[in-house]
Amino acid sequence: MNKTVLITGATSGIGLACARKFAENGDRLVLTGRNEARLDEIRQELTGKGTKVITLAYDVRDREKAKKLVSELPDAWQEIDVLVNNAGLALGLEPEYEGSLDDWEAMIDTNIKGLLTMTRLVVPGMVARNRGHIINIGSVAGDAAYAGGNVYCATKAAVKALSDGLRIDVADTALRVTNLKPGLVETNFSNTRFHGDKERASNVYKGIKPLTGDDIADVAVFAANAPEHVQIAEVLILATHQASGSVIVRK
Repeated sequence: MNKTVLITGATSGIGLACARKFAENGDRLVLTGRNEARLDEIRQELTGKGTKVITLAYDVRDREKAKKLVSELPDAWQEIDVLVNNAGLALGLEPEYEGSLDDWEAMIDTNIKGLLTMTRLVVPGMVARNRGHIINIGSVAGDAAYAGGNVYCATKAAVKALSDGLRIDVADTALRVTNLKPGLVETNFSNTRFHGDKERASNVYKGIKPLTGDDIADVAVFAANAPEHVQIAEVLILATHQASGSVIVRK
């Protein structure tokens, strides 16, 4: 059965990869992101391949706009089957006592509050229908802090706790909750973290073959299509030469 899949942060990286993979799976998509022009490009790309797509341009930090746009989805699109809470970012790699308050606020408001906003807007309908799947994009950083990761690691630890808590809350329903925890994935992630310093960002992936957005999207689609009695609760996905958030062998 084809599903209606809502993906946040769908204009690049893991979010865009998820959009393409769910489209290949025959699902229809509600894609959100801050860059309206980029959303339009992606919509044209996917609709050209036969996928039904609606785009919603907003920042997940803007709770009122998120609420307005999600509530205004056409009636035929109101029943979201899969919510992929992907929107998130890391900013800075300074020691905690030297970090930017603005960076911290952006990470907390996006990675935690944005995820909660979308969960609050979409999951009640899933509960009422007794059908749905929430896929949160966490991180290996949520398992243990690494040097300079402090607040970002804390936000991803929160994603794990929120995923676990939601799974408990819906255990009496047919809903499923999955927390995907990628390690090194080569996307725009590091470029954002280092505020556009491309050289510093590229060094993150030197000497190791990192994961791609497609690698993570493959797992998301697999989890969403597991048999109804199977709940893939948590998956840690690492590059072959990465053992944890802080142990990486470069060659």
